[in-house]
Amino acid sequence: MAEGAWWKTGVIYQIYPRSFSDANGDGVGDLRGIINRLDYIAALGIDAIWLSPIYPSPMADFGYDVSNYVDIDPVFGTLEDFDELLSQAHQRDIRIIIDLVLNHTSDEHPWFLESRSSRSNPKRDWFLWRDPAPDGGVPNNWTAFFGGSTWELDEGTGQFYLHLCHRKQPDLNWRNPEVRAAIYDVMRFWFDRGVDGFRIDALWLLIKDEDFANNPEPPSQHGEGFIDGYLRPGFEDHPEVQDIVSAMRMAADEYQERVLIGEIYLPLNRLVRYYGEDLAGIHLPFNFGLVTMAEWGASSIRRLVAAYEAALPEGAWPNWVLGNHDQPRIASRAGEAGSRVAQMLLLTLQGTPVCYFGDELGMRDGVISDERTVDPQAAAGRSRDGARTPMHWSPGPHAGFTTPDAVPWLPVDSSYRNINVEVQDVDPRSHLSLFRRLLRLRRDHPALHLGSQKVVDVGRDELLVFVRQRSEDRVLVILNFGGTAFDIDFLQVSEKARVLCSTLMDRHGDVDIGSLQLRSNEGLLLVLY
Repeated sequence: MAEGAWWKTGVIYQIYPRSFSDANGDGVGDLRGIINRLDYIAALGIDAIWLSPIYPSPMADFGYDVSNYVDIDPVFGTLEDFDELLSQAHQRDIRIIIDLVLNHTSDEHPWFLESRSSRSNPKRDWFLWRDPAPDGGVPNNWTAFFGGSTWELDEGTGQFYLHLCHRKQPDLNWRNPEVRAAIYDVMRFWFDRGVDGFRIDALWLLIKDEDFANNPEPPSQHGEGFIDGYLRPGFEDHPEVQDIVSAMRMAADEYQERVLIGEIYLPLNRLVRYYGEDLAGIHLPFNFGLVTMAEWGASSIRRLVAAYEAALPEGAWPNWVLGNHDQPRIASRAGEAGSRVAQMLLLTLQGTPVCYFGDELGMRDGVISDERTVDPQAAAGRSRDGARTPMHWSPGPHAGFTTPDAVPWLPVDSSYRNINVEVQDVDPRSHLSLFRRLLRLRRDHPALHLGSQKVVDVGRDELLVFVRQRSEDRVLVILNFGGTAFDIDFLQVSEKARVLCSTLMDRHGDVDIGSLQLRSNEGLLLVLY
């Protein structure tokens, strides 16, 4: 892995296209809306955009049910719009990463329509079909992530097909070499078009148990680190997935400077295997530790950082995530002040940070009534709609997301009048100003984008302290996750220091590092000399 590769030194910004910016007034965000906001993204200092799915889809799961892998859904625009987005982004030195949904298609995809047409169809084995159990019921006890059984009976052929998510998302049979070849061709289609990488959806789920054996019952106590704390051996993390990972990496390596990012909800010791043998696997297996931890705070994060560093293979590059379209926003989990400290954490830890749109403003989860809930996963008791509400651009109608007379696909959260780009853009102490400042410092200081990392024990549970260093450039990161202000001595790490940034955006100049006054819920960056 090249030391200065863009995906190592840069910052990735996830956009949920339905919710970012609506250019045509239909209430749904689109590619033209993203194009119109590229200057905003460039001004943030973002290096790459990751787009959630924009493929043609019946939208049973809002794009994660793909009916055509090599086109754009009309709700988002056209292939020509996508080409313009690529061109305009690249002119601003912004890379484009797109979602690659591999575990399943839509039940309206031509592949599945052929597969279900008859038991003898050549594509029958492209999906996973099983006869009913002897009593006529489902083939096994597997439970879908969206609730209920993973099995749906097809009346026409008398067999069940497997769907780990929604019943309209049949799982592909990744043991079939024809399926693998078809998907690798999809990757090349987008690479040839100029895409800079893929975020691979549900990567750890691709291979299922050959005998379709029952899963054990979930334990009474769940651990941290992945979706709900226990493994389902029937369909999670089979060794054969590593063969697929290697082949995907070979396809990516046919091109220059492409990146593969894997969605993998697994404990750290299993997660890091996806870097592959000799690091010839996924460049960045997503580390969701900051998202899934049960208790947010310095002690939990300190343990996570130590465990992650210990688990990483030699030479592997770390990555960190605070939120995404499937998880509650950090401002809702940590509060406004805590979310500022969390942003400083994300953007100073060693590794590639992946930011979720709107978190730069401190957006919180929207409150969605039962009548406006649209997420199919809500049937399983956990709606993701709150993290997907539209971006806050202004204090005007619908937060500037769409035209005044349109109806946004999800309601805009009521906090938009104060938490929006227009208001925060002119406030030097706003969440947005802090975010921009942190990205500038990250780019300007080699210690912050490529430096080593050493955690410092200062004897206080509410503090996380670490030093980033690259040659003579040394930066001390001090994060107070507690509600108490106090003085603390940092002479153990340096004699002199100058403030680079406070999360409260009100400190400047040299400080007395022997008696540093730290306020509650404050993060500090100090350059050491």
